[in-house]
Amino acid sequence: MDRFDTDRFDTERFEAGRNRLASLAYRLLGSATDAEDAVQDAFLHWQSADRQRIKVPEAWLTKVVTNLCLDRLRSARARRERAVGTWLPEPLLDGDPMLGPADTFEQRESVSLAVLTLMERLSPLERAVYVLREAFSYGHAEIARILDITESASQQHLHRARRRITAARRDGGEVDPASARRIVEEFFAAASSGRTERLVALLTDDVTAVSDGAGLTRTLLRYDTPQRVAAVARAGFKSTPAKRRLAGGTLAVHYAHVNGAPAILFVLGDQVVGAVTFDITDDRIATVRGIAAPTRLTRLTEAWRRHEPGPPLTSQW
Repeated sequence: MDRFDTDRFDTERFEAGRNRLASLAYRLLGSATDAEDAVQDAFLHWQSADRQRIKVPEAWLTKVVTNLCLDRLRSARARRERAVGTWLPEPLLDGDPMLGPADTFEQRESVSLAVLTLMERLSPLERAVYVLREAFSYGHAEIARILDITESASQQHLHRARRRITAARRDGGEVDPASARRIVEEFFAAASSGRTERLVALLTDDVTAVSDGAGLTRTLLRYDTPQRVAAVARAGFKSTPAKRRLAGGTLAVHYAHVNGAPAILFVLGDQVVGAVTFDITDDRIATVRGIAAPTRLTRLTEAWRRHEPGPPLTSQW
């Protein structure tokens, strides 16, 4: 095999594992854009490496991507951008290959917006160990080699990560898809028609709502108490001529699944201009997240354009 054929073979070998590397990077970073950049940087490392000496390419690339992500998480810029109260993960439409493995509850949970947000409380090493173990089933010996730590340290990082996430997580388990859709559709109907009592009844007593303010604010907008969240939802979901002018036209509203959770998408033509996701506990809504910053919706829009949605909840919002 000549040099050209070797390079082509090695490029194809990298591309065959690109989705897996991207799903690892996304879980570590919570950003599809940053994950794509990390994987592309890994490709440049792969191209410049002496590939004849790499015995297990998958392990080598996993180590490179993980450490590139750790460098990003530790950077001063990341600390500024991801300060508490200023950051939400980038949402992905279910079916996006960047969401990665979803065979087990742990794998599905590790890519939920709830857990991606909670992982911001972890140190970079704790986050890496948690993702490698929970989402990709690496043993502690393998994790130790990837992160250049001892097996004992890996076990300790995992223990601390699990403890911190468990302590902050709401224990709702997985929700029946039909029940989730019914609850979200009832929420949308009540909010858009202004039925406050019905909205409050759909919310847990400790409900929280978070919005990125369409990227126009430096901090997240937060609301708590059922009455306050209901008031904000009623104001936000009511269709008005002013909102249509601001959006640039009449929107269609679709039910969807984003990061494994029920969601409502606001769509103008083939462009997703807003996503609202819901965490459901005991048949009531525990968390509402509103994401409308255009930079956070780029990949979701690309996936939506390849998607074949069912009928919208309304085509005249």
